[in-house]
Amino acid sequence: MDRRRPAAVRPSGTDGSDFSYRMIVDSRYTRVANGKSLLARLLLIQTCAVTAAALFMLSPILKGDAASVNELSLVPICFLSLLIGESGRRQSRTGFLKLYMILSSISMLLLVACTIKKDLIQQLFQGQIGSVSDRPKEQLMHAVVVFSGVFLQIFILGTSASLIQNMSPPKTKRSS
Repeated sequence: MDRRRPAAVRPSGTDGSDFSYRMIVDSRYTRVANGKSLLARLLLIQTCAVTAAALFMLSPILKGDAASVNELSLVPICFLSLLIGESGRRQSRTGFLKLYMILSSISMLLLVACTIKKDLIQQLFQGQIGSVSDRPKEQLMHAVVVFSGVFLQIFILGTSASLIQNMSPPKTKRSS
């Protein structure tokens, strides 16, 4: 029972003047912890976006139509890049994070190219909204998912680059 003391009580043998000897965590490590936390949330959102895009790509197959082989081949690459990014985040591996940035950017660019190839985006930008409403809502939702994924990808690249920079040891200047 004597060992149960409130947390606010000062330990015996100190008078409070030992504050200057306490360890101070470098702000770089705090930024790494915050960056890893933010990247975890962004990777979760990106996983949901990739899953939604994959479902839109698979919907023609479920209806019995032909699906784009190019788009379907991007789905495993996207999920592989997400696994690499998550393992790089968890293990603080800058090489994995760089590989994730490269793979996810390439797959996102190819996905945008496949979406633009469908001619739906061109009609949206030319202002032919009437003809877009005649199109299936799935194609419009697919375009919205892809382009929201692009904005998410830009934000993830910035966060990953900042995280890599903070994970790397600080560079010391050598005087020759």
